[in-house]
Amino acid sequence: MKKVSAKPNFEFIALMASLMSIVALSIDALLPALSDIGVAINNVNSTDHQLLITMIFLGLGVGQLFFGPLSDSFGRKPIVYIGFFIYIIASFICVFATTLEVMIIGRILQGIGLSAARTISIAIIRDTYEGNYMAKVMSFVTAFFILVPVIAPAFGKIILESMGWEAIFYMQVFFAIVIGIWFWRRQKETLHPEYKVKFTSHVFINGVKELVKHKETLACTTISGLITGAFLVYLSSAQHVFEDQYNLKETFPYLFAALAVSIGTSTFLNGTLVLRFGMRKLAFIALITFTTLSITYVVLFWGSENPSVIVLMIFLSSIFFCLGFIWGNMRSIAMEPIGHIAGIGAAITGFISTVVSIPIATFIGGYVTITVLPLFVGLSGCGILALLIFLSFRQGPSEVVVEG
Repeated sequence: MKKVSAKPNFEFIALMASLMSIVALSIDALLPALSDIGVAINNVNSTDHQLLITMIFLGLGVGQLFFGPLSDSFGRKPIVYIGFFIYIIASFICVFATTLEVMIIGRILQGIGLSAARTISIAIIRDTYEGNYMAKVMSFVTAFFILVPVIAPAFGKIILESMGWEAIFYMQVFFAIVIGIWFWRRQKETLHPEYKVKFTSHVFINGVKELVKHKETLACTTISGLITGAFLVYLSSAQHVFEDQYNLKETFPYLFAALAVSIGTSTFLNGTLVLRFGMRKLAFIALITFTTLSITYVVLFWGSENPSVIVLMIFLSSIFFCLGFIWGNMRSIAMEPIGHIAGIGAAITGFISTVVSIPIATFIGGYVTITVLPLFVGLSGCGILALLIFLSFRQGPSEVVVEG
């Protein structure tokens, strides 16, 4: 029985956010160390360093294809344990890597391991809530999760300066173990025996067949991929932009944190507003604003040098404020009709989103060399496509909103 109107439990939200936060910690804490890692592995090309960020998302996309179906067959909790084990092994591969290729393999494996916790946390939420209440919980989980990007770069910089870049990976392993024990002790299995799906070679094919019946699910999943891809361009190039283009190496962690706060604030607001206005309406308004702001920057600064860092931060924080209303709602809309296959559903939608986002991030990121303009061109293009898709496949407002 879904707890469609139950008040979200704080520990449940914190635990689900912690499962997701390992992903953010593995990405954002490493940002200040990219240059040092490059020296250690004999590669000083900043564009190559972006691969250490984007490739972990490749692992996230591939891994969930396996872990999602397995969780529908064997339960949510065992799959999380397997993922953490892979993640810990991969972290040690990164520590002892001496070349870019080995480091990339380690990062992909980290992503594969993390995909278990990320996918299963979404499946657990879907097992427990549905509709706008699911969107509310997802928003609160994401808001809690956003705290990690706020402090991770500064924390990573402190670790880097005091103990070296290898210690960042050891720190990640420590937190993975702590969260794994917490999950083991406090989270009950949410997949009831009667809902288990026998694992066969057809489970993935059947899941895809079921998913393609729901056009809005495919549309919102593609939109998530477009928006995530545009955001990954920023994420992978942020260190280069602020440290090399703006010469703000010492203040980079704080600027990064400020932008994360913008996302976290809107995500929290979404959790409080979604029951009143509905997830489709909020997502649509946010998409329009996201796209308009991105196009405005391109028009204002086309062919010119970077604006002042204050202007850049105003635009980025305003655009990223929209993300809090896009990500959680799009994922919730996509998952709404496929709750009976939550594990494989979360896996397939996550994989599609990754397949869309990684090429975007890799292609556009290669152009963010001397100015930040290509980032906003990418944001604009992805926003326009996302709007067209949303308008083409948008269904009527089937969710029930709560007045007052």
